[in-house]
Amino acid sequence: MKTRQLGTSGLEIAPLALGGNVFGWTADENMSFRLLDAFIDSGLNLVDTADVYSVWAPGHTGGESETVIGKWLKRTGKREKIVIATKVGMEMSPSEKGLSRKHILQSAERSLARLQTDYIDLYQSHIDDTDTPIEETLGGYAQLAEQGKIRAIGASNYGAERLAQALATSGRLGYPAYQSLQPHYNLYDRESYERDLEPFCAERKLGVIPYFSLARGFLSGKYRAEEDLSKSVRGGGVKRYLNDRGFRILSALDRAAKELNSSPASVSLAWLIARPGITAPIASATNLDQLAQLIGATNLKLDQATIDLLNSASAWGAEEDQAAD
Repeated sequence: MKTRQLGTSGLEIAPLALGGNVFGWTADENMSFRLLDAFIDSGLNLVDTADVYSVWAPGHTGGESETVIGKWLKRTGKREKIVIATKVGMEMSPSEKGLSRKHILQSAERSLARLQTDYIDLYQSHIDDTDTPIEETLGGYAQLAEQGKIRAIGASNYGAERLAQALATSGRLGYPAYQSLQPHYNLYDRESYERDLEPFCAERKLGVIPYFSLARGFLSGKYRAEEDLSKSVRGGGVKRYLNDRGFRILSALDRAAKELNSSPASVSLAWLIARPGITAPIASATNLDQLAQLIGATNLKLDQATIDLLNSASAWGAEEDQAAD
């Protein structure tokens, strides 16, 4: 499968990433192994996880996703076929959070142990930490890079101003620089990324790997009324999409999917894959049928008419405001 460069990191990424947030949570260990097998066997390679996955689940303490991936790596020996992206910074416990040098170094060691690997391909700041000097955060990453424990660094949930400050600091001090951004971006949630971050990432040649690429599953088409929200433990986060604009987007997706003999989920991801500047959208699956729809997006080539249809239906700004009146 044709790959894309992640920023200037040297990492070669296939155009779709598998979200590991469900591993060891809504996908048990056996199903997670099957999902990883099928994903890698399809020619895709980027798996995104985080130390905090899935601390929110009853009885979990965090690290469950990384642990599952580590067990899969040990079982299969496929380390060279996979690009592992994980994150640090979200709260694991009241005393384990943020981007201090100490926390980064400790968390990296724990992630490496859970993942059963000697290095992390892409180590990401999960969320901005304004209480820690940027120099300290990047110094921690520099130490890990010197030790060969990380290959590249990325940022998640950062604004353009803070990203610019971090890149300037890296250049001034000779520290590793963020090579990618992981923003909240999909066919519905467009404005925040497109207004400020999209032009910034293009100018600075940053890779972009959006999360919530299917808007918590809304863009798959399985949530079309409030009674559908109970279909998933994540359904509660979908309610805000059930409005005129959301239904307009679903209608356009249904039309495109029918014309392409595909599915709304595949078309939604194909729209992201076709977006200039996007390296690979991240999407998760809890069964093989869902995964097949995700993988199917990599084989869809949207023509300009279809892209225009989806852009129009999901337009933000003045058009969106008028539609809401």
